[in-house]
Amino acid sequence: MPVTAIYPGSFDPMTMGHLDVITRASKMFDQIVMGVVANPSKNPLFSSKERVRLVQDSVKHLGNVVVEAFAGLTVDFAKKHGAIVIIRGLRAISDFEFEFQMSQMNKTLHPELETVFVMAKLDYTFLSSSMVKEVFMLGGNVSALVPQAVQVALKRTEKGEVRH
Repeated sequence: MPVTAIYPGSFDPMTMGHLDVITRASKMFDQIVMGVVANPSKNPLFSSKERVRLVQDSVKHLGNVVVEAFAGLTVDFAKKHGAIVIIRGLRAISDFEFEFQMSQMNKTLHPELETVFVMAKLDYTFLSSSMVKEVFMLGGNVSALVPQAVQVALKRTEKGEVRH
């Protein structure tokens, strides 16, 4: 029986850490749906539509990964896709407490749903979308921290081009 997993996140922007997690997870599951969460309280740099496009461009080489936007509960998104696994990346022990609590809440809401934690590659344990945005906004070079499609999109924002 094929196993479908979801990998939810804001991906604002997608980082090389996200790409590493999804690349490794794509070898573990038959299909993965990356859910780009619409969370306006996070004051996103890119619109939901643009984030979906950037993630799609970044994972197009992974044949078993699809990308779509969603709002609402992650467990409802998982049910919609028949997923039995949520993929979550962990960078450091500080991530674990929050992620553990979230996995327990998801398990309470949807008992058949398991959370699989994928440890960040050592090269990316420091990396977060928030940090990438801050470094970029302060004029730093983030080219080694984000996929090529994100680099191009960041340069467009730098030039003041309108987001989609």
